[in-house]
Amino acid sequence: MPDRLHALRWLAGWFALAALVLVVDQWTKALALAHLDYGRPVALLPVLNFTLQYNEGAAFSFLSDAGGWQRWFFSAVALVASVVIAVWLARLNREDKLLAASLSLILGGAIGNLWDRLQFGHVVDFISVHYQNWYFPTFNAADSAVTVGAGLMILDAILQSRKQAQASPEKGE
Repeated sequence: MPDRLHALRWLAGWFALAALVLVVDQWTKALALAHLDYGRPVALLPVLNFTLQYNEGAAFSFLSDAGGWQRWFFSAVALVASVVIAVWLARLNREDKLLAASLSLILGGAIGNLWDRLQFGHVVDFISVHYQNWYFPTFNAADSAVTVGAGLMILDAILQSRKQAQASPEKGE
């Protein structure tokens, strides 16, 4: 029983990280909705604005003008992905901390944007990075968490690959 309790505490910690991402995401979006006018940039730095935008599509507004069906499609994709990630997280070994962190960040971000789609029919974006006349697509805290989580997942895969290469004997010796 103590091992099971430790496993549940370990898992609860990672779900708490996902919940923290969700809370920060929804809080910052609520601030953006309350204090920003749609499409009107508020300059913070020479390369950073807060600009309220609505994204009805996927990443970089992919399929944003598809007629409405994309709301339910992307909601279903996010829901299925969230369930898969939660199950994957629950089945991880406790040694897989980097992968667990990456999955937690991705899970929190996916749920944050899913929440927007279900509540508003679009995702609320407000962080605008630019240089002179070049603008990166506007994004939000959930998108940032998913991106960092994906980066950590790639790093984990590289580290695991190196670990396996070091553990296996060289062929041909």
